[in-house]
Amino acid sequence: MIQNSMIWGRFLSAGLQSCRCRVRCPVQRHYSFLPDDVKSLRAVVNPDVSNCDLSLCRIRNIGIMAHIDAGKTTTTERMLYYSGYTRALGDVDDGDTVTDFMAQERERGITIQSAAVTFDWKNHRINLIDTPGHVDFTLEVERALRVLDGAVAVFDASAGVEAQTLTVWRQAEKHHIPCVCFLNKMDKPTANLSFSIESIKQKLKANPVLLQIPVGSGKSFTGVVDLLTNQKLIWKLKSQRDDGRGFEVKSLGPADDPELLQVVGEARTALIEQVADLDDAFAELLLTDFSDNFDAVPAIRLQEAVRRVTLARKGVPVLCGSSLRNKGVQPLLDAITAYLPAPSERHHDLVKWYKDDLCALAFKVLHDKQRGPLVFLRIYSGTLKSQTAVHNINRNNTERMSRLLVPFADQHVEIPSMPAGNIALTVGLKQTVTGDTIVSSKAAAAAAARRARSDGGTGKKRGEEAGVVLSGVEVPDPVFFCTIEPPTMAKQADLENALTCLQREDPSLKVRVDPDSGQTVLCGMGELHIEIIHDRIRREYGIETHLGPLQVAYRETILQEARTSDTLDRTVGGRRHVVTVELSVRPEVATSAGASCDVAFTDELQGQLSPDMREAVENGVQSSYLQGPLLGYPIQGVSTLIQSVSTEAGTSPAMVSACVSRCMLKAFRLAGGKLLEPLMSLEVTVSEDRLSAVLADLAQRRGTVRDIQSRHDDKVLLATVPLAEMMGYSTVLRTVTSGNATFSLELDTYEAMNPQEQSSLLKRRAGLL
Repeated sequence: MIQNSMIWGRFLSAGLQSCRCRVRCPVQRHYSFLPDDVKSLRAVVNPDVSNCDLSLCRIRNIGIMAHIDAGKTTTTERMLYYSGYTRALGDVDDGDTVTDFMAQERERGITIQSAAVTFDWKNHRINLIDTPGHVDFTLEVERALRVLDGAVAVFDASAGVEAQTLTVWRQAEKHHIPCVCFLNKMDKPTANLSFSIESIKQKLKANPVLLQIPVGSGKSFTGVVDLLTNQKLIWKLKSQRDDGRGFEVKSLGPADDPELLQVVGEARTALIEQVADLDDAFAELLLTDFSDNFDAVPAIRLQEAVRRVTLARKGVPVLCGSSLRNKGVQPLLDAITAYLPAPSERHHDLVKWYKDDLCALAFKVLHDKQRGPLVFLRIYSGTLKSQTAVHNINRNNTERMSRLLVPFADQHVEIPSMPAGNIALTVGLKQTVTGDTIVSSKAAAAAAARRARSDGGTGKKRGEEAGVVLSGVEVPDPVFFCTIEPPTMAKQADLENALTCLQREDPSLKVRVDPDSGQTVLCGMGELHIEIIHDRIRREYGIETHLGPLQVAYRETILQEARTSDTLDRTVGGRRHVVTVELSVRPEVATSAGASCDVAFTDELQGQLSPDMREAVENGVQSSYLQGPLLGYPIQGVSTLIQSVSTEAGTSPAMVSACVSRCMLKAFRLAGGKLLEPLMSLEVTVSEDRLSAVLADLAQRRGTVRDIQSRHDDKVLLATVPLAEMMGYSTVLRTVTSGNATFSLELDTYEAMNPQEQSSLLKRRAGLL
């Protein structure tokens, strides 16, 4: 890893300054910063930007999301360079980018964990999070999008929408995040604007609003035409090392290529008509003031309409460029400030009940050997101040925050306070984890809860504060697991501490102890995920651990309906606890890859159970879902109906939960079980002459081909394959295609395992084979 001093060498001290534009004929836009203009990180805490009123300030909290290798990190690196926060352009292949600072990221050339950077662009403050594109690190995208106001979706212009693009787009839609699309890599020979636009329509079911037309294609790609202003932006790069800071801007005229003029004219007319269909105010403006000549509509009015369309999520602006070749990134930064929302334009109903009191969400935790846990907070209301005590509603405890930092990848600047609408990094919150709600005090949370109830807001859950808790982050279930052992028993405590820290950093990593063998088991999202965790334990904690064979995390379900009862009669501490439970279970069709399990009560029982007893019953049911009757895998696709619960006076809720769990296990055994295996959605891009070899290999892996599409000179194979058959697939694919293929995997669903496969697996686990 490049040492901190080397990274700091890329920053020079200076105050916050505006971009300097040099006027020539035609206009030469020079978004550059001369040596004395390169900014320090302290520029981002300038009071003109950070301490303004939220309704007036120009803050953008955005994420960069895309399929792996679409160019997210390269685009981020150019943004930092053109905004004046770095003095040299980093490169993913060279391992010297700002946001990919982990050793594992630099060695593999991929983003593993999301990294936050804060910078300014034309008097706007931009808090940006660069997210991973690999499916194993989907949680990093999920928790970043949870706290962001907008997103930039980056596409490979030659590939359009790829497998992981679908996943991150669905995540953005779940959080109702407005997006801007950037068609990157327009310099590739196979780049195709029409293909990319069509794939956005067909695969994402989105409404692309094309704002730019590329000038040239492939290696001759030199710039773009802005359809709003009818201006041509041309980058005349003199060499491969040209940084692209300077570019020409001139209006289109009769002297330009007639074919280009025709294409631009048609595209602008289509843009105006499209925006008019999506925005009533703009349609009324056209009909009243510009009915005779739609082309006369001012660019500023069209831009305002595009912004309204974007914020309403009726359409997504589309821009194009080539980040690696330093073309088109400055207009993308302009689009971020022009079309994506400020924090005040995102409506968080829950936050209004806090008024001016602090309300923030912890969305990420990192561990620093010197400073301890570093907690990332998105501040929704109030002001966060260092050296103050804050209340954690989820943990019901109060902690003192010692320091407050502005995040810049792995380099940070200490500040005394941070207003609402921003992202901050805190030191000293030792108990806080991902998804916790942080407020100024317990009294402030209680006051917010009272306002919520008076406004007809959310009800109670655990105490009166629970109704004003920000929703946390949805953590996906792991699909792989393996045992992990320390080199010696003397290192066991160190390993447990390392795993505790890593789990707090990464909620998608699960650690459990096998009840039969006593071994520690790692559960993760994929081969790469577990490999990275193993490497981090070795490098960061100095423990040479041994991993057992990688195994698939199956699920279990039941075959038929069953009804049973159970009685628990136990004396503890001289007190007798007696509880009798009657319930029934039945199989349900699982609608997704999630472990869908429901619990319900009969109408008669609904009014009889106290809240504490009801919670105890639900806890007992949920705990029984964690281990099925066959091999102890989680249960999926089962609904439970509680028929009756009777207790003697003095019976504790814990005993009720224990009785329910025991009764559920009896019901599962009576109903009979079967295994469900995870099926993966596989996408392979391969040349046509290698397609037959890929299909032959896929047939041996129990794969089912869904479709074979053409993409330029390549074929795109879409298939469904059991996860158990995909171990080491990357190595095999490289071999059969001589390295001329790429693939991506995404969890699709769980389906019943073939009876022969299930029987074989059960025998292997029983030690019979």
